[in-house]
Order: sequence, then C-alpha cells, then structure tokens
Amino acid sequence: MARNPALLDRPRSPATPPPLDWQTLGDAFEAACLLRCTAPPAGARPTTTLPSHAPGVEFNREDAAQRMRQLLARLDIPVTQEVTFGGLRRRYELHRLWVPPEHRSAYARLVDAGWWQGRRELLGGPVPGASPARRRWTSRLAAAAWRSALLAGGRHVRRHILGIRLTDRELAAVLIRSAAVLDVPAVLRPGTGCFLVSVADGPDRERILRSASTEPARGAVPEPARGAVPEPARGAVPEPARRPPTERGSTPHPPRY
Repeated sequence: MARNPALLDRPRSPATPPPLDWQTLGDAFEAACLLRCTAPPAGARPTTTLPSHAPGVEFNREDAAQRMRQLLARLDIPVTQEVTFGGLRRRYELHRLWVPPEHRSAYARLVDAGWWQGRRELLGGPVPGASPARRRWTSRLAAAAWRSALLAGGRHVRRHILGIRLTDRELAAVLIRSAAVLDVPAVLRPGTGCFLVSVADGPDRERILRSASTEPARGAVPEPARGAVPEPARGAVPEPARRPPTERGSTPHPPRY
C-alpha cells in the first residue's frame, strides 16, 4: 500500500535552541523589552513578524537609545544611530538604531531567545529548590523589564501612582509578574488602545525605581560566568519627575519629549 506523503513526509519542526547563559539572557531580555515598548521606525515596511525581527528601532528618548546600544554592544551586535527632529510648535528628537544586514540574523535570534526564555523564567512562577543564582537572576530579569518600561514606555505619572502605558499585552503581563517578584503589588487596567500598568506612590514606587535603576556591575559580586546555563524548565533609570495632578500623562506615540 502506498504511504500517505502528506502525513509521513511532514517536515519536522526545528529543534529548540539551547538556553542562553544568565549574562546573555539578562541583556537579550532587556533589549527585547525595550523593543516591545516601541513601534517600528517611520518608513519601515509593514511586517507581521515579531518586533525583534525588525532591523531598526526608534526611541523618543536619548537615554533609551543609549541603553539599547549598550545592551547590543554586550551581545556583539553593532548598530548605527541617527538623530532626527520633528514637530512644529513642539520640537522633539527621534533616535533611530539600525542593525547592519549581515548581523540581523544573529540579532533576531538573540533577542527572540532572550524574550521567550526570560518570559518563561518570570511567568513560570517560583521553582521549588531553585538555586540562589536562579533566584537572583529572576529578580534581575524583573528589574530589567521595569527598567525598559520606564525608559521606553509611555509614562503615566500622577500624584498617587507611577504608571506605564503599553500596547503590548504580553509585556504588560510580564511587568505585573515582575512587580510581584520585586515584592510590589501592581495593577493592570485596559485603556483606549493600550494597557496601563501602575504601582502606588510611596514605598511601592520607590522600590520599583530603586530596583530598576540599580544594575550590579559585572564582576562586583560572584556571578555565574558567561556560559553558565540556567537550570532547565520551569540584569540607571532616572526617576520620572512628579507632575501636577492636573497635567496629563504622556503617551508612547507620538513623541512628546
């Protein structure tokens, strides 16, 4: 009897890539969070791929662009940067970063792997018997997620809350979980075309800002060497100025900085 090629000759799915080591994971995950806070650069071709597949990214804050360049330099991904100006009555800067064509494959692979592995570490919940290194790095991933959102997300600051406006549902979920890892309760509220993740003013706000602005220097304390792989299965943000209660918060797009 002739075999059925539609069933027997179905191509196999590619093998799951090996996990990133902790140092690489921290950098790649933070870069992925920065990307998910932004929209594709103006003039880029529409695409249905994940944000990390886009060859360029556009920030409306210089410190966010500089942080992205720092992370990609650690990952050995070169970028070119250009600064443009827009607006009529209110001028603003756009900082565009582009990855050269010959490095885009490695860029997409690293940032995608960093996002999914970091997301899994955070959303998978605490692992019984996890090593001290794993617990420490889970907290660093949580701080990296908030650092990215504070740099590149739409800040929504009120007298009683510190909030971030996001259009990415998955990143909003990661921020909620990351706040819990940092022992801070966070609230998620749907808005018009976006999600608002917020923490209360006072100790909760200060703990988030303190965690997100502190990145341990490499080598300052004993760390797993680059190449130390996470256990199977189951990384200075300026404090945003307090605004008067009557002032409206900012939105990610169009830029207002």
